[in-house]
Amino acid sequence: MDTTVTKTNPLGTERIGKLILTFAVPSIISMVVNALYNIVDQIFIGQGVGYLGNGATNVVMPMTVIAIALSLLIGDGAAAYLSLKLGEGDEGSAARGIGCSISVMAAAGVVLCVLFNLFLEPLCRLFGATEDILPYAMDYGRIISYGILFSSIDSGMAGMIRADGSPKYSMAGLLAGCITNIILDPIFIFVFHWGVKGAAWATIAGQILNAFLYLAYIWRFKSIKLDKKCFRVSGKVMAKVSSLGISSFITQIAIVLVMAVTNNILVSYGAQSKYGAEIPLTTIGITMKVNQIVSAVLLGLATGAQPIWGYNYGSGQKYRVKQAYRIILAASTIMLVLAFLVFQLAPMSIVRLFGSESELYNEFAVKCFRIFLLACPINGLQMATGIFFQAIGKPTQATVLSLSRQIVYLLPATLLLPLALGVEGALWAGPLADALAFVTTLIMLKLYWKKI
Repeated sequence: MDTTVTKTNPLGTERIGKLILTFAVPSIISMVVNALYNIVDQIFIGQGVGYLGNGATNVVMPMTVIAIALSLLIGDGAAAYLSLKLGEGDEGSAARGIGCSISVMAAAGVVLCVLFNLFLEPLCRLFGATEDILPYAMDYGRIISYGILFSSIDSGMAGMIRADGSPKYSMAGLLAGCITNIILDPIFIFVFHWGVKGAAWATIAGQILNAFLYLAYIWRFKSIKLDKKCFRVSGKVMAKVSSLGISSFITQIAIVLVMAVTNNILVSYGAQSKYGAEIPLTTIGITMKVNQIVSAVLLGLATGAQPIWGYNYGSGQKYRVKQAYRIILAASTIMLVLAFLVFQLAPMSIVRLFGSESELYNEFAVKCFRIFLLACPINGLQMATGIFFQAIGKPTQATVLSLSRQIVYLLPATLLLPLALGVEGALWAGPLADALAFVTTLIMLKLYWKKI
């Protein structure tokens, strides 16, 4: 072990609590701001267009998540690779990992932009668009697809910049993009009367600004020096980077699969109920996006601790790794309990933000929050532990946890419970999957904690 690196780098010497505040707070703000992109659009669309417009954003969202999944596969993997290599004292490998990842990430964004434009209508139908919602989804999705390259850079480079020890810069880039979106949304929707198209243009304007700020950081990395050779694509380097980011990728792709199945189940069973097809589709989208804000805080805590976990694990300071994990888990649980109280006691205060609709709409929206998010207080364990394993270079364990909730538990429950419970069965799949994922994570921790 290179003890010189450990002594001079504050990640290996600074008090853990102080480090978590330094890294986690900007990371939380960054994650929340990123989640706000879609939330802001839905609030203004709900007020200016109506719930069919909001249904369209729910249909398009899986496409944006696919782009985010690829970005995080590369970006989170590169961030973990950077921290581990710096902990080992290998700056050259760290630089090659970052440069190569940026090149691949940009190429992936261009390819996705082309594919989404070519197959937009079948994708919208695949993700649950009804005939009434489809025109809105096409208008919104077409424009959103133009910004895929920029959103890919935003999602992928955020983690790299944080791992380099600049969490405030990472936060500032996202904040600048979100503020731009918030300012332009009401102008484009209410002043120019562009409807869902206006919301989409406001979104990608923010993403473009964010991307340029992040790209400007390429030559400002503090822990490594990037030259032209670093940006050459290497299959060997990308294999290692991707293995470290696979947990984030699977988590996001699982969200896409779950949303596709959930949207279609709700449309099918909703059409057989008093609520109709569009109300369940729209309200579950709002519920998931509001829950994304909560998840963003948890992810911000965990990804903020990622450099701390990775560096100290790489430098052999295992006791500091475990101490940071315990603090992150405690903070996550406190936050989730507070969110649970709001979801159960005051769901209409959230629903009203997205526009006033019929009594049936409000009734099902309240059911979504109270049922689907019933077990949210226990979600912190699975989320934090998955990123923890990823950060210390254990992608297999991280992948198992990423698969457990969404694919192994939530997807089958969403398909089976409606057979007995109708449209509400898709909502009860949420807490059931949360409980089973919680148990799975406890078992995983028991098996591997002493080996860390």
